[in-house]
Amino acid sequence: MEQVAALPEEALNAYAEVLDVLQLTPWNGQPQHEDNPEGAVRRWPFGPGHAGQVIYLILEDQQEVHPLLVQWWG
Repeated sequence: MEQVAALPEEALNAYAEVLDVLQLTPWNGQPQHEDNPEGAVRRWPFGPGHAGQVIYLILEDQQEVHPLLVQWWG
């Protein structure tokens, strides 16, 4: 929650859009590690110029997606 609270105003809508997309198509994100393209840890860029990134874990068995890290470089 601290990472999300630290996002600047211009990133909040883009972050919310990512969360909406992850509810429907979490596997569309890029694998966190190229050596493990089928891995459940994925990343999704967001915001103006893709200045942000969400790293998340897909728990397929439980039909859950858990954000692990939210980064902003903008």
